[in-house]
Amino acid sequence: MNRRAAALCGAAAVVAGMITAIPADASSGSATAPRTTQATDAAKLTWKKCGTEDYPTLQCASLKVPLDHANPHGERITLALSRVPHTSKKYQGPLLVNPGGPGGSGLTLAGFVAASLPKEVASQYDVIGFDPRGVGASKPALNCRPGHFSPVRPDSVPSTEAIEKANLDRAQAFAQACGTKYAKLLPYIDTVSAVQDMDAIRRALGAKKINYFGYSYGTYLGAVYARLYPDRVRRMVLDSIVDPTGVWYDDNIAQDYAFNDRHRAFMAWVAKHNATYKLGTDPEKIEAKWYAMRAALAKKPADNTVGASELEDTFIPGGYFNGYWPYLAEAFAAFVNDKNDDPLVEAYENFAAVDAAGDNGYSIYASVQCRDAAWPRDWNQWRDDNWAVYEKAPFMTWNNAWYNAPCAFWPTDSLEPVDVSNDSVPPVLLFQATDDAATPYEGGVTVHQLLGGSSLVVEEGGGNHGITLSGNTCLDQHLATYLTTGRVPRSGGEVDAVCEPLPEPQPLSTKSSDSRGSTLHGLIGFRG
Repeated sequence: MNRRAAALCGAAAVVAGMITAIPADASSGSATAPRTTQATDAAKLTWKKCGTEDYPTLQCASLKVPLDHANPHGERITLALSRVPHTSKKYQGPLLVNPGGPGGSGLTLAGFVAASLPKEVASQYDVIGFDPRGVGASKPALNCRPGHFSPVRPDSVPSTEAIEKANLDRAQAFAQACGTKYAKLLPYIDTVSAVQDMDAIRRALGAKKINYFGYSYGTYLGAVYARLYPDRVRRMVLDSIVDPTGVWYDDNIAQDYAFNDRHRAFMAWVAKHNATYKLGTDPEKIEAKWYAMRAALAKKPADNTVGASELEDTFIPGGYFNGYWPYLAEAFAAFVNDKNDDPLVEAYENFAAVDAAGDNGYSIYASVQCRDAAWPRDWNQWRDDNWAVYEKAPFMTWNNAWYNAPCAFWPTDSLEPVDVSNDSVPPVLLFQATDDAATPYEGGVTVHQLLGGSSLVVEEGGGNHGITLSGNTCLDQHLATYLTTGRVPRSGGEVDAVCEPLPEPQPLSTKSSDSRGSTLHGLIGFRG
C-alpha cells in the first residue's frame, strides 16, 4: 500500500459452502459473470509518451469507466493506464500487471516487469499497468484523512484504557472521514468493481482475452477476475498468494503469527552476524533487546518521531524482504550499543514514513477491505481475539489490529466474499515461498486446490514476499517458459516444482544487496 498497503494472507483450510454470489442489490455486481453493457467497447485509448529514466519506453493513457457498472450510463470515473508496447512479431496480447495492496499503483510496475522479463519474452506482450479505481493517478483519488500516520502515534499495545481509547478514536475518525468525504464513492470501491474495470480495460484494448500477472493482493484480484470471466483469461500468473477463504479478518490474524516468525528469523540472522552487530549470539536474548528498545521508545520517542508504533512500522518491512535486514540491524545495533538513534530515525523515514501517496494507498486499502467482506462490528471481539494472538505473536499483532480497525466502524455495508473456485480457466501458474509472512504458504496451497489445472511452484525455505523477477533464476525460468509457451510444470502432487531460495543477505560491508529485489519490493509496497 505505497509503503504500507497490506496484501493479506490466510488459513489453509477451504471454507466449506462459501457463498458464491454477491447480493443482487449490491452495487458491485455478482460472483458469476455480471451483466455488463458494451458502453466502453468502442473506447479509444490515446497513448502518450511518459517514460522515465529507468523505463524510457513507458506510455500512458486514461480510460473512463462507470462508477457503478450496473448503471453504465451513469457517473463515470477515470482509470490511469500505462503500457510498454510489444516489439515482436510473435504478439501474444496484453499482459495486465498489478502490484497488490489493495491501494498499490501499477503504472511503474509495467515498466519494471517489461524490463525484468527476458527481452524475447517481454517483447511478445503489451505490458499494461493500471492504477485501480481511487488509486494514484486515477480520478478521483481517495485521501480520507491526510496525516493519519503522522508520528508520534499512541502505543499500539493497548496496555491501558487510555491507550486503547486513543487508538479507537483514531480508527473511528478515519472511518468517519472516509464516510463524510466519499459517501458517494465508497459503495463502489471493492474488488469486484476493480475486476469489472479490468474487463473494461480489456475491451478498450480490443482484446478478446487478457494475460495477467499479479502480486500479493493482486493474486486475489486475478482469481476473482478468473471466476467472473473465465473465458476471457488466456494466461495468469499469481505470485505470493492471498488465501481467498479468509478475507479479510481471519487473514489478518494468520498474518500476525507469520510475521512474528519472520521477525524471529531476523533475530537469528542478527545472532549469526554478531561479529558485525555485537548484539549477541542468542536469538532470544537479542529479541529481548529489541523489545527493550521498543519499551524505551514508548517512553521517549527518538527525535520526537519514532515511538513504539513507529518502531514496529520500521521493522515490519523486514518481514516482506530480507534485503532490508542489514539496514535494520545497523539501526538496531546503533541504538543498543551506541545510544545513537539517528540510524533508526533514518530507517523509519526510508521504510515506514507515510506521504500523500501512502495516505491514498491506505484509504483504498481500508475502503476495499472493509467493503469486500464482513468484519466484526463489536470491538469486544477484536479485543479478545487480538490479545489471544498477542500472547503468542506479539511483534505485529496490535499494530495490524489498529491498521484494520476502521473496518469495525466502516460507513458502508459489507459484501459477501467471492468463491474463486474455478475449473473453467486455463492453467494458472502459482508462485509461493514457504516462509512468506504477508501471504503465508497455506494460501498458495488453498488456491492451487481451488483453481483446477493450476500449477504451484514453491520457493522452499524462502521468506520474501513477491519472489519472481527478484533474481531467482529457477523461479524466473518457470515464469518465462509459461509466458512464452503456456506450459506449466506438473508433478501430480501438492507442489509441481520446487526452487531453492536466494542466499541470505550479508551485512552491508560486503556490498551484497540485491537492487532488483529492492526495486520490486518498493513497487509492491509493504502490507501489500
